[in-house]
Amino acid sequence: MAIVVNKPLPEFEAVATNGVKVTNTSHLGATMVLYFYPKDNTPGCTTEAMQFRDKYKDFVKAGATVFGVSRDNMKSHDDFKLKLELPFELIADTEEK
Repeated sequence: MAIVVNKPLPEFEAVATNGVKVTNTSHLGATMVLYFYPKDNTPGCTTEAMQFRDKYKDFVKAGATVFGVSRDNMKSHDDFKLKLELPFELIADTEEK
């Protein structure tokens, strides 16, 4: 999958961990990094989340807000976030929109 930069997001509305509401317009004028992964607590996805966690300060320094997105439910995301000490929110796209 290619990295897409500076492309407007399609219209969407979602709730992330900690009750954060995220829409395609909620971060207008700012950089939003959405990374997509298949499933919480799998080896590859755990490694990917830890890499984003470990580079999180660099994203913040660059003015970006990071969100992880998968089809897992919010309970799974809450547990995954806590277990890995992720400093960013996770979006539950259970309907794969």
